[in-house]
This record gives sequence, structure tokens and C-alpha cells, in this order.
Amino acid sequence: MPGSEPVRLGRKRVLPACPNPLFLKWLTELRDEAKERGLKIQYTYQKAISSLNKYPLPLQNAKEAKILQNFGDGICKLLDEKLQRYYRENGANAPIHCLPKGGPAPGRSDNSSNLAPSKKSNAAGDGKERGGGGGRKKREYVPQKRSGGYAVLLTLYRQSQIPGSKGYMFKLELQAEAQHLCDKSFTVPDLGSKYTAWSSVSTLIQKNLMIKTHSPARFSLTEEGLALAERLASVEQETKDGPEGDGKEVRIEGEELDEDEERVVDLTESGEDEEECQRLTEKAAFVTAPGSDEDGRCSLGKLPNAQATGRKPSGECLLPGTYEIILCVDFIETTGGSHHRKQELVKELQRNGVHFDIRKLNVGDFLWVAREKVPPVPGQLRAPTGRELVLDYIIERKRMDDLCGSIIDGRFREQKFRLKRCGLRKPIYLVEGSGTAASHLSLPETTLQQAIVNTQVVDGFFVKRVQDVRESAAYLTVMTRYLAQLYQNRMLICRSRELEGDVRSDEEEQGVPFCSLISFAEFNHGAVKNKCQTVREVFARQLMQISGLSGDKAAAILEKYSTPHSLLTAYERCASEAEKEKLLSCIRYGKLKRNLGPALSRTVYQLYCTQGTLS
Repeated sequence: MPGSEPVRLGRKRVLPACPNPLFLKWLTELRDEAKERGLKIQYTYQKAISSLNKYPLPLQNAKEAKILQNFGDGICKLLDEKLQRYYRENGANAPIHCLPKGGPAPGRSDNSSNLAPSKKSNAAGDGKERGGGGGRKKREYVPQKRSGGYAVLLTLYRQSQIPGSKGYMFKLELQAEAQHLCDKSFTVPDLGSKYTAWSSVSTLIQKNLMIKTHSPARFSLTEEGLALAERLASVEQETKDGPEGDGKEVRIEGEELDEDEERVVDLTESGEDEEECQRLTEKAAFVTAPGSDEDGRCSLGKLPNAQATGRKPSGECLLPGTYEIILCVDFIETTGGSHHRKQELVKELQRNGVHFDIRKLNVGDFLWVAREKVPPVPGQLRAPTGRELVLDYIIERKRMDDLCGSIIDGRFREQKFRLKRCGLRKPIYLVEGSGTAASHLSLPETTLQQAIVNTQVVDGFFVKRVQDVRESAAYLTVMTRYLAQLYQNRMLICRSRELEGDVRSDEEEQGVPFCSLISFAEFNHGAVKNKCQTVREVFARQLMQISGLSGDKAAAILEKYSTPHSLLTAYERCASEAEKEKLLSCIRYGKLKRNLGPALSRTVYQLYCTQGTLS
């Protein structure tokens, strides 16, 4: 085996000094000046410095620097002006490829360490002096104080500390609670920007600080997010307990942020995520109420009787006089079928002077929205779209032939079930046609009349009978004018559909000068017919396929047994066959709290526990 050759120890080639130290000095001064003023152009200057450090040839003037990356007309013009001033002060033959006497020696690092070392280079240098030549450890992500991510983390943490909390928050609920902790709006982008404070949620999810589950989306903290939020909350509490807050950024003890991370704002790191998050963010422009803050969010503590109603602060409101009531007509009511008859409804509404809008409604045929009045922007063809809140009235229109067909194919029960769950508290059935119109239909007139009575008495809908299309248009006209008068002096507060139980339903009778409504976008999205359903919803649909098992009865069963698994487990615990058949018989349903009965209980038992085919 040949002897090993001696190891040749090479040496590093000494890099020459920057051949353009004067330009480097001026760029560094521009960068530091922009940094002191908090301008984002400082990062452009830093990129230009890096490009200049890598260029090995001397430049005679700033125009020659245009071939370098990150050198544009603006930077070249500034450097030329400084070069002309330098020639006037030092003479036309003054050297430009060396610094004046007494100037600092130029460096070769990308961040011009000898001219004006940044915090990042200082931190790296200090780390090498203290701990040797190892690589710098990755800094922990900490959102800037009063940014979107900061507000979301604190809100979710505080909600998790409430005894008996559900452990998650819905989007609108989270936005409403977090708004007072953030300087930017969660719904309205700043002028000239397309991002809101909500855009930072993508960053929190990417950093594994928060998770998003279910549909509608539920947001909750991970273990890492909970730990970070706890530290943020303790720093926030110390700031409050101290003398007076000086408005400095949050710093976690023992942690050091680099220049990029300490400037974390509420924008996500990925542009695609930002755009997708912005598409999901509802575009709105809210009026700033008296006593509200700069972002236009309304402080609930300044609303009358806020504590008496037990309503959570929403953060979004429309003041009286800043919105108009508009009738929304489902496009199915104006197209297809008998075109002449459907166009007659539109013409009647136009003749009556009703302000209406034709759009796709996922449930119901008519409803009303309060649309914010937004002034047109100079230079734009169309005025910006204002926020739309749905009033608590929705109408399902039925002609006698349509009623007959919906009873036969099962749509009638399903439509009533969806109307009850749509989030609007006052559904109305508009039945068009007299008894004589049912004489030629498949079902007898008595069956149709019984269905109409059941809709009013059993299901609790308000039923309005009219003769023809003209009377239907007249009723819609009267309702539109009535609602415009009813809501004209009210402050409208946007609430989440999930929070409908927190709002009292008798606001009109109590004369409360404000009421809470859900946005049209959330209403229409929540009413999608074929959206992803939970096990509970599918179980309810299964139960309602049984003859004689209405929506109220299915809801009563679901209160005790929310899934088929829980029902089957209860059957297994029964000692005898007779006990299994009577398991559901004593469940009470409806307003009168009647028992479900042994016959229906036996039918359900046979459906879920019979082996093989049902006879």
C-alpha cells in the first residue's frame, strides 16, 4: 500500500476590496436613513448594496450601474446627484474609487458590515464570539404586537381559559373578539392593499401554531400555539400592570429576533395563500360609529342595553341611514317554466317601484337584505359593493300545482326543514292559488289544505294565501315598505350564524334600537343543499325518511342520541326485546311535549336492528 500523501493545506483567497467604495458608502447612508424613517425602500437599498459588493469592476458613473441587479432609474439618479455634488466639493478630478481620508474601510459582506452593520450581522457576530463557529439557530416566530396574528393567538388563548369553553372558535366569532386587539381591520383592507389582518391566519397555520378543522371552519390552538399565546398574554399583562405602556413591540425573555422576523406584519409568507385567504375574506366597508375606533369597529359597551341582551360584541355594524332595504328574488322565479307568468311578477314589482335584485338563493324564493350605501370612487366604473346583512324574513312561494308535486316527491318536508335551519327567524309560506286550482291535481284538495294548515300550526310558519301573481307582487311590495320602515332607525350588527342562540328573538317587541343579523355571504353558503354534512345531519335525514317522523320528532331523538352509534349502543344495553322496542317511546317532542309513542319507537328499532331485509 503506497504511503499516504501529505495533506495540502490551502489558504483562502483574500477577496479584494469593493472597487466602488464611494457608491457603497452613499447607498449605505440611504439605507440607514430609510431605516430610521421606517420606509420599506430600505430593503431595496440593501439588495442594491449586495449586488454592488459582488461586482468586481470599477464604475465611472451611476448610469453604468444599471447593468446590475436591483439598480433602477431612481437609485441611479440619486447616486448621480451625489456624484455631481462630490465633484463640486472636491474638484472635477477627485478620485471616486477610494474613500476620502478618515472614511471607514469598505467591506465585502453583502450587508456592508464595515460601513453600517445591521442587527442581523451584529447578532451573527456576537453569536460566533460567544459560541464558536457554529451556524446560527433558527429564530422562533413571534407576531408583532397588535398585528392580526397577535390578536388571533391572544383571543383563542383567552377563550380556552374560560371554564367549560368549547375549545374552538368560528371565523366571524374569532374576528369579532380579536378586533380590539389589532390595529388593522379583519374585514376591510387598507387603502391600496388587498390584505386584511385575517391574512395572518395562514402564517399561523403554516407555523403549526393554529389548526383549522370542520366546515364551517373551526379554529383552535396547537400545543406550540398555546405556549406562545400564554407567553404573549403574560407580557401583555405585565405591560398593563406596569406604569404606562410605551407601545414597544413584544419581546419574549430569552429570545432574540432577527431583522426580518421582528418586522413580522400580518401578511402571510406565501403570495398564493394571501390571495386565497383574501378571496375567502368578505369584502366590506363599514361606517365608523360614534365612539368607535379607527377601523370602524363598533364598541358594544357604548351601545344601549348591551349587557341586558347578553350579546357578544360583533365588531361590525351599519348605522341608521347608511343602508337601504332591498328585495332579493331567486333567479328561478324569473326564468324557466312559464316564462310569461314569471316575467309578470318582475313587471309588477317594477310597476310598484320596488327596488329588487335577482340572484341565486340556495334556500327560499324571496328575502330582504340591508345593503350599505357606498359612494362611488372617482375613476371607477362601478361603485364598490357594500356589506349586505340579511333581515330575519324569508319567503317560500308555492303555487298549488307546485305544492302538490313537492308533497309527492318529498321536497315539501325537506324545504321546510332547510328553512328552519337557515338562520332566519321568521320564515313565511306564500301559497298562490285558490281551492279550485287543485281540482285537476294528483292529490285531493283536502290533502293540500291539510298540508297548508300543518305548515302553520305544527311547523310554526306564517302562511299567506293569495290568488294570483299580481297579489303575490302586491304582498312583496307591502312587505318591502314595511321592513324599510321597521329597520330605518336601527343599528344593524353583523353576527355569526353559529351565535344565533345568543341573540334574543323578541327585539322588535322590546323596542331595542339595534339588532343582529348574519351576512348574506354566510347565509347563502350555509344554505347550500349538497354541502358536506355531519354524521348528525345525515342521521336526521335518515330518520325523516320514516313515515310519520317529522323534523321535530327527529330533532328530539337527536338531542338524546346524536349518532346511529349512540342509538345502537343504547339498544345493546337494553335487557329485553320489549325494552328495545319502547326505548324511544317516552322521548318528548314539539311545543306540546308529547311522547313519541310506542309505534314509532318500534319502527325505528326495526329499521336499525333487524338483521337482513325488512319485510
